[in-house]
Amino acid sequence: MGHPLDASVAEMARRVRDRADPVTAKSLVEESLRRIAALDGRLHAFLHVASDLARTQAERVDAAVAAGRDPGPLAGVPLAVKDNLEVQGLPLTCASKILAGYVAPRDATVVARAVAAGACVVGKTNLDEFAMGSSTENSAFGPTRNPHDLARVPGGSSGGSAAAVAARLVPLALGSDTGGSIRQPAALTGVVGFKPSYGRVSRSGLVAFASSLDQVGPLARTVADAALLHAVIEGPDPADATSHVFAGSRPPAPPTSLAGLRVGRVAEFDLGANPDPDVAAALARARRVLGEAGAREVQLSIPLGGAAGIPIYYIVAPAEASSNLARFDGIRYGLRVPGEDLEGLYAATRGEGFGPEVRRRILVGTFVLSAGYADAYYKRAMAARRALAQQFERAFEQADVLLSTTTPTPAFRLGEKSSDPVAMYVCDVLTVVANLAGVPAISIPAGVNAAGLPLAVQLWARAGHDAALLEAARLLEDRLGTPAPLPALTREVLA
Repeated sequence: MGHPLDASVAEMARRVRDRADPVTAKSLVEESLRRIAALDGRLHAFLHVASDLARTQAERVDAAVAAGRDPGPLAGVPLAVKDNLEVQGLPLTCASKILAGYVAPRDATVVARAVAAGACVVGKTNLDEFAMGSSTENSAFGPTRNPHDLARVPGGSSGGSAAAVAARLVPLALGSDTGGSIRQPAALTGVVGFKPSYGRVSRSGLVAFASSLDQVGPLARTVADAALLHAVIEGPDPADATSHVFAGSRPPAPPTSLAGLRVGRVAEFDLGANPDPDVAAALARARRVLGEAGAREVQLSIPLGGAAGIPIYYIVAPAEASSNLARFDGIRYGLRVPGEDLEGLYAATRGEGFGPEVRRRILVGTFVLSAGYADAYYKRAMAARRALAQQFERAFEQADVLLSTTTPTPAFRLGEKSSDPVAMYVCDVLTVVANLAGVPAISIPAGVNAAGLPLAVQLWARAGHDAALLEAARLLEDRLGTPAPLPALTREVLA
C-alpha cells in the first residue's frame, strides 16, 4: 500500500480527521517536503518552499482534530500555490526581477479559503513571468522541467504547479488561466486542470495580467480532487467586484451518466491537415468512448472559435497587460533602478526588471491602445470577442458540452519554440477562446504516446455550468481509464 499522500484528496483528509487513524496533517506535510527536497533540484517546480508555514498550518489542523473539531474538507492536504497569488508572509515574485524583495501582506481569497478548509501551503511555484507564456521558460529564475521528460517543457504559465502535481510532490495546486495557463500545462504533464467560468472564483490577491480573462483554478491528479478544491475556493467575494452568482436560467443538474449527453464536435476545433497523430488518436478514442457510453455527437460551427482566437486574444490580453503592469514603476515596491529623472527611473527599472516576453506584450498592448490604432485593433478585437461569446451561446443551445484536444502537440523540447513567439502563441490555439468567451473548460489525461509523453482532451460547457462540466469530465475520465503513468524520477523517490 502506498503512502497516504498518494490517496485521493477526500481519503487523505478523511484519515486526518479520524482521531483513531495514525495519519496526521504533519505526516502528510513532512512527506511532501521530503519529496520536494529529493526531486525539485531537477524539476525546479518551486520558487519558494514554505516549510515553516506548512508545519505551522499542519499543527493547527492536528490540534483541531485532537480537540474534536472538524478542520475542513482539505484537512492536512499539502497545497502548492502559483507565485502570482498572495500568501501572507511569503515572497510574491510573479517569476520577475521587478518584484525583488516583495513579501505579500495578506492571503489571496482563494488561498485563505483553502487554508480555512484545512489545506497546508508547502510553497510557491514557478511560472512564466507575470503568467505570460506557454512553457515556463520565461521565468526570471529559470525554467521548470516536465517530470515525464526533463528535456521538455511542462507547459505554462502554471508549469510549476502542474509539474509539482505530476511528480507527486503535492496532491493539489492552484494556478491561474488567462489563455490556457492551467489547462495547457495540465495536458503536457498528465494531470487535470480546470478553468472555471469567469466570475465563479475570486481574483482578489491574484496579480493581474489581463483582468477580463484571468481566472484562478485547480490542478490535481483526478477530476474528483480538482472538484473538491474548486468547491472550497469558488463563490462571490466582496473584495472582487467581478465575482458573482450566475443569474438567469438554473444550471442543469450534473449528469448521472454519459448516456444522452449531447457532445459538440466543433469544426473549427479540428487539428488541420497534418495533425499530430498521437493527439488525433487520443481525441478519436475519447469520441469513441463517449459514443459507446451512449453520448450523442452534434456537429457544430463556431466560426471565431479556431485560429481566429489567437489574434483576438493577442490584442485584448496585451492591451490589458499594458494597463495592469503600469503599477510596477520602481517607486512603491520591488526593484528600483536609479535614473536621471523620474522618467529615467521608470525606464531603467522596467528595462532591467521585466523580461523580454513581458516587454514584448507591454509594447504590443500599448501600440494597440494608442491614438490612431485603437479603432483598427483594440475596438475591432473587442467586437470580435463579443461575437465569439454569442457564437458559443448558440453552440450550447445544441450541445451540453464541447469536446476538443487541449494542445496541438505533446510536450515540446526546452528551447524549441523560444526564438519564435508566434509558434509559441499557437500552442494556445485550443485554449484561449474559453477565456475570451468566459466559459468553463477542463483538461483531462487521455493516455500517452510511444515516448511516454502525456496526451489530453478538453471539455467545455456554458458559462455557469461548472458543476455539470466537472461531473461530465469525471464520467469521461472513468471511461477513458488512462491516467498518466508515474514519472520515473518519482518512482525512484517512492521506492
